[in-house]
Amino acid sequence: MDQIIVHHYPQSPVAEKLRVGLGIKGLAWRSVQIPRIPPKPDLTPLTGGYRRTPVMQIGADVYCDSLCILCELEQRYPEPSFSPDGGLDGGLARWTDDRLFNTVIRLVLGAGAANLPEAFAKDRGRLYFGPNWNAELHQVDLPHITAQVRGQFGWFDQQLAQGRCFLSGEAPGLADALAYYLVWFVRGRWDGGPGLLAQFPALETWEQRVAAIGHGTPTDMDAAEALDVAVATEPAAPEGVAPGDPQALAPGATVTVVPDEDGVDPLVTGTVRFADRETIAILYEEPRVGRVCVHFPRIGYRVTVQ
Repeated sequence: MDQIIVHHYPQSPVAEKLRVGLGIKGLAWRSVQIPRIPPKPDLTPLTGGYRRTPVMQIGADVYCDSLCILCELEQRYPEPSFSPDGGLDGGLARWTDDRLFNTVIRLVLGAGAANLPEAFAKDRGRLYFGPNWNAELHQVDLPHITAQVRGQFGWFDQQLAQGRCFLSGEAPGLADALAYYLVWFVRGRWDGGPGLLAQFPALETWEQRVAAIGHGTPTDMDAAEALDVAVATEPAAPEGVAPGDPQALAPGATVTVVPDEDGVDPLVTGTVRFADRETIAILYEEPRVGRVCVHFPRIGYRVTVQ
């Protein structure tokens, strides 16, 4: 029951980040495809309501947020390392997955709003920019948004132009996954993407090198089978709270967890199983899955004691 199960959909850029990570590690995994927009009836029973993509499941332990997932993979499968030459990958992720990601989303949604399915555009606009999101304003602002993406992609190109094979050095690592998924998204989802990326020859060469890594070894899995795996197992997460917790969390305390953003995500409620500087894991029960342990990052998520 220690197989890696990934709940995702092929077009998801954040899931592409994880898929590249699985490729760097050379891991086998089971692929469960989920809907692009809610409802997600075979996912939210596992997560307590969390609706973002991707989600990783190992037995009755469920990992939400791509960085939390990648950190767990590093702990379980330390070789090859995601940080072959060291580095502040967590800090890098706060830039790529926050400021740069939001700018790329503005670019793709703004440029393609007229051609996107209305329900999808409305859902993603609300999710990332709040209930007052206005696609027309993003369209008017496209030259500025494009300049912001262009400047930041230029930083990657400058790093790679020094002769590195990968952002991490001579071997691929987490930094490459953190950058690649944004390049992949801009190329594949914006008509102007190929032209923009053509300005960065070192970045394009690196892009081809990362793409060649692949996604490990995925095999399809039915959602019902994944839920059966959760029912048949018990959470394996450790128990306890690391000393000095700023919120005075304690095992068994009831808490809610939600991305620390615009308040549009549903709260996930459970009891504390484990917490340290970087992670919180909460127990949650649901008839379709039994008792599961849902893992979240502390950074970027708001934990509230009830």
